[in-house]
Order: sequence, then structure tokens, then C-alpha cells
Amino acid sequence: MSNKPGSFAWGVLANRHPALIQQVRAAFPYSRRQHEALDDLLDEITNGAVEPLGPKDHDHEHWAEWGREHFGRSWYEVPFLWAESYFYRRLLGAVGYFGNGPWRGVDPFAPFKQAELRGEAAEEELRALDALAAAPADEQAAALLHASLWGNRADLGFRVSAGKAAASETATSALVADDSALLWQILPAGRSSTVAVVADNAGRELIPDLILIDFLLEHRHAERVVLHVKPYPYYVSDAMTADVVDCLRRLSESPGEAGRTGGRLWKAMATGSLELRTHPFFCAPLPYEEMPEDLREEFAGATLTILKGDLNYRRLVGDRLWGATVSFAARTAYFPGAVAALRTLKSDVVIGLDQAALDTLERSGAAWRTSGTHALIQVRR
Repeated sequence: MSNKPGSFAWGVLANRHPALIQQVRAAFPYSRRQHEALDDLLDEITNGAVEPLGPKDHDHEHWAEWGREHFGRSWYEVPFLWAESYFYRRLLGAVGYFGNGPWRGVDPFAPFKQAELRGEAAEEELRALDALAAAPADEQAAALLHASLWGNRADLGFRVSAGKAAASETATSALVADDSALLWQILPAGRSSTVAVVADNAGRELIPDLILIDFLLEHRHAERVVLHVKPYPYYVSDAMTADVVDCLRRLSESPGEAGRTGGRLWKAMATGSLELRTHPFFCAPLPYEEMPEDLREEFAGATLTILKGDLNYRRLVGDRLWGATVSFAARTAYFPGAVAALRTLKSDVVIGLDQAALDTLERSGAAWRTSGTHALIQVRR
């Protein structure tokens, strides 16, 4: 819930969402009508009660079902995961994303995503691939897994020092759980494995995911990879098909190993060894425990499903204040097949820690659950 002042969830609703409305407003030359809709949304989330979608909205019936217990209540008095998801749906409605006008299908978060891809930091990270390509395969595997884990801190994973490519000591020591050895046991080289990757963010966080996918295919840890993305803009920077294409172009147009990686991935899309898919469930305010049957069958057919990022983790284990030592394997037993979570900690939810590690983290006095300074790799076979 978000009703405890000073909590992480409260801060998202009280500070992050109003600020995002202003950022989106400033990023596009929206019309007066769109500005008024954004003003109304800002007033509602700040002072009002949760309003339902209009009866003409294409997904009105779905949200009427999902929100039947929440409409009319304060935004702070409904489950945090639901409130976040519904906020983004309402924001898209305010700017006309689903309408029939000229703003239909225009991603309000695109400027933020594209700025990351054009930045010097992304350029430096891609250049680092040249040195990494000469390292032994197991060292490349460790480096690229950590790069995908840390997302926009990917440079930590690409570093090469003393002839060994691996995550930096800083990144490794910041792992609160590390089941990477089990991940590679599930995906040995040479086996005809299918890997499902459920993407999180676009931009500089998606590029390391794509590079890891290229490694899995090139070194035969996977015969086929299915990359699942969002069907429409969600949570500011979540990846859609257009974002994957932007990243592939960014890679393909780069010199050196980055360009060669982009070329291989482009070819993999054409031959079917890399496939893009999406599903409406990825933008639903529901845990994976309530996934529809067609998506359950999809994941059941994969050798391993890799869920990227904080939101996917919350949906995987349930967005509740679990005890941090609750078993990850037990909590994810419902998931149809082997599952791995690669997640930088940016919210309160965490499970699967051993007591000694938890005690050390708690004694540190740091906001380790929400600051993005710690991460985890958790796997259930």
C-alpha cells in the first residue's frame, strides 16, 4: 500500500508521478485539450479519488474488473502495484495514445528513451565490447550476465581487468543473492534450449539484454530466444517493439564488436532464432500467478524464462512485504518451468535471502532495498 508517509510506495505516488506528468507535458507540443487532461489527472492523484475509465475506452471492461474494489478510494488506499499500473494507463489516455486523433500511438516516453541511446555513456559501453570479445567464453558469460543485471550501470559488467572479464568487485559485492551458477547449469552449451526473456526497460538497459541474447545464441547456450516486450508504453521506459528496433539499429551502426553483434541479432530475427512477442498481460496490474493460460503455455515450453527488472520481480513473487528469508523456490513454485530473476533492487519487495546476509544489510543502515545499489540473480529450476 502507499498510505504510509515517507515510505517508498508513498514517495512514488506523491512525488514521482506528479513529476512525470510535468516531464511528459514538457516533452511534446501537446494541445490545450491534452494539457487539461493532464491537469485533471494531476489533481485526481494528488487530491481526489480513483476514477474509472470511460465506457468508450477499448479496455474499459478489463479495468472495470481489475479496479472494482478500488474506484472511488484515495490513490493511496489501493494496492501499490495496481495504483502504479493504472496511473500509466490514465497518463496514456490523457495524451491521446489510444484515441483516434493525431497523437494515437505516439509514445510519450520516447524522448527519454532515445536520449539514453544517443549519450556518450552508451558509446563507451559499446566500445568496451571490443576488449571483452577476446576473453574466454566463461568470462564473457559472467560479464554479460552482470551487464544485463545492472542495466544502465552496464559498464560495470563490461570492464576487463588483469586479463579477466567479469563484473567489477563493486557490482559483485552488491549482490544480495547470486544463483548465476545454476542459471548456466540449466543452459549448458550445445543443448537445443529455448530461452524466454521478459524485457524490462528500453535504452541503455535493453542493449545489454540484447548483447546477452547474442551470446546465448552465438555460444549455443540457446538454439532459440523469444524476447517478450510490452504492447504499449508503460512505466516510463519499459521496452516495446519499437525500442528493440532502435537498439538493434544503434548496435548495427556502431563500429567494432558492437556492430558485429547488431548484425548477428538482425540476422537472428530474420531466421527466427530470435523472435519478438508481446501480450496484453504485461501491462496488467496482476501478479504472474494470475497469468492467462496462453502465456502459461508459452513459458512452460521454454527451457528457462528470464524475468528482467524490478517490476517483473514484484509480479513474480507477489507485491507484498514478505519476510526477506521466504524461499524463492517455494514462492515461485507456481511458475510453469524454470525461472530466473535478474533484478536491481528499486522497491521494498525481496525474498530468498539467507539470514546472515540479511543481518549484514540491515546493520548497514543503507536503503539497500530501494536505492538501486544492490541486485540479485535468483533461479528456480
